[in-house]
Amino acid sequence: MTTFHLPDVGEGLHEAEIVTWHVGVGDHVVADQPLVSIETDKAVVEIPSPRSGDIAALRAEPGDVVAVGAALVDYADAAADDVGAIVGDLPRHEPEAADATSDRAVAAGGGPGGRATPAVRALAAALHVDLAAVTPSGPDGTVSRADVETSGASGNGASGDGDPAGGGTVEPLRGVRRAMDANMTRARAQVVPATVTGEADIGDWPADTDHTLRLLRAVAVACACEPALNAGYLGRDRGRVIHDRVDVGLAVDTDDGLFVPVLRDVANRGPDDLRRGLDALRADIEARTAPREHLRGATISLSNFGALGGCHAALVVVPPQVAIVGAGRARDSVAVRAGEVAIRRVLPLSLTFDHRVVMGGEATRFLNALEHDLEEST
Repeated sequence: MTTFHLPDVGEGLHEAEIVTWHVGVGDHVVADQPLVSIETDKAVVEIPSPRSGDIAALRAEPGDVVAVGAALVDYADAAADDVGAIVGDLPRHEPEAADATSDRAVAAGGGPGGRATPAVRALAAALHVDLAAVTPSGPDGTVSRADVETSGASGNGASGDGDPAGGGTVEPLRGVRRAMDANMTRARAQVVPATVTGEADIGDWPADTDHTLRLLRAVAVACACEPALNAGYLGRDRGRVIHDRVDVGLAVDTDDGLFVPVLRDVANRGPDDLRRGLDALRADIEARTAPREHLRGATISLSNFGALGGCHAALVVVPPQVAIVGAGRARDSVAVRAGEVAIRRVLPLSLTFDHRVVMGGEATRFLNALEHDLEEST
């Protein structure tokens, strides 16, 4: 018996959700044949079989969140491994015991529903379900995610503590929302945020102005004026790094959740090139095929939330970045120009920065440079 474990499909991946199996118990597979599709924090990835052989057991079910290195598949025969997978270097493991449930811990108290995968045990704890009281429906008498959810919904084995007021369906965090939880929790624990706001008079912009491209240009100009905002904080002992290049993480809202693809070297690219890059990134995100390297490494972030609504916002700085720019919804406003009252189009702006690293004067100079560039007609 040989066991294949979940490989790391990208730097920093700790876990993934099983989306669908492409094989079943008893199937014969060949090396590089699609084995399973998994969802990471940002993309759906197909994992190929690392070898040829017969499938003896599937160690997880669709919906399970599996840690990197956890058992995925048991192969029945002892043929030599064919490490031909396209997803990095797959680890090789010695054959394990024939009992496929060896790493499925038995819940305290035993009982017919005691055996479950770590992901199912975590779900049971979140729903306050006693696994020992659940009737299992999974292979080898294991409790499945559906068993726990059904039991939790019916109240079997649940303590009632922490149940949502007014009832409702409990939805475990998965995929993009799970990643958001981790990133926002880390940001809250590490960053000391402060926010300054302003507005730019964009009344002289041509009607066909691409707002996103103008914002990107202004961010690049402001970074050149005040480089302290285009920086990464490495910690109190190591200090900060001032980046030579402006790589902007651009918040993109989709039906699947919030993604932040990175547009590289914004200061040295023309409008047409930037627009092509933006369109390509959005297409990859909507197809859930964006490579992980396109979703990491931003030096500063931009949220054009005004496309949805809102004026100013205290946004979240995700370390090691030290700043994020926000643009609200443009609106008509009364202003004084050349001594006369006029109705002008204004764009609300927000700048949230990590006050551990960035001083208020630096943030204000950055915002002033941003406003000044945006107020140019071209």
